[in-house]
Amino acid sequence: MLAYLSRYTHRIAIANSRLVAFDGQRVTFKWKDYRAKGDARYKLMTLDADEFIRRFLIHVLPDGFHRIRHYGLFANANRAANIALARRLLGAPDPASSSSDNDGTENPHQDSEWNVCPCCGGRMIIIETFEPGCQPRQWPIPSIGLDSS
Repeated sequence: MLAYLSRYTHRIAIANSRLVAFDGQRVTFKWKDYRAKGDARYKLMTLDADEFIRRFLIHVLPDGFHRIRHYGLFANANRAANIALARRLLGAPDPASSSSDNDGTENPHQDSEWNVCPCCGGRMIIIETFEPGCQPRQWPIPSIGLDSS
């Protein structure tokens, strides 16, 4: 059974190297417990062959389907080129280099807490900065269904 399944495991649900043993009734394989630390993180699990095959087949995609992580704008193989192309098409400047010799004069708000949205926890983007008591140059366009109260 291990020899048969190993032909189908490459890049699907479990690497061939994680299959440890098969005794005719049960399959033993290695797995990683992300809650544990150190060497206790790597463990062995033994399942009945039927249960192992059931769990394995959950991860097998039907013909014609592809895993999303291998395609798209941010796919690993083309990520840098696609992001550069998107920046060029949008006219966005290249990101500032993340060098360690930054003296802190470019952006005084480098800590991660200053621009966190109090509602959703997402990163807020600065659209305009103006002095207290002054009017912004351009008022935001109201969105339908947006309640800013």
